[in-house]
Amino acid sequence: MGYVLAAVTMFTNGAKELRLKARGKLISRAVDVAEILRRRYLSDVKIKGINISTDELTSEDGSRVKVSAIEIILEKSDFPKSH
Repeated sequence: MGYVLAAVTMFTNGAKELRLKARGKLISRAVDVAEILRRRYLSDVKIKGINISTDELTSEDGSRVKVSAIEIILEKSDFPKSH
């Protein structure tokens, strides 16, 4: 919920766009944050885009490891949705 509250704060302080980025096992958390934000807190926020990629990192033992990554771009519209 900390990520959700941080996103709500950024949007209420005037941000028009927010990018959630995550790698590996935390990809599901980024998706959860986007969905909770849109469905429970800010109905005027929509998903503008989703980018996926593979990042190559160096592990502690020096070997190269490929890790999946996601970027979810959220956008706040000027007009809230009507229910």
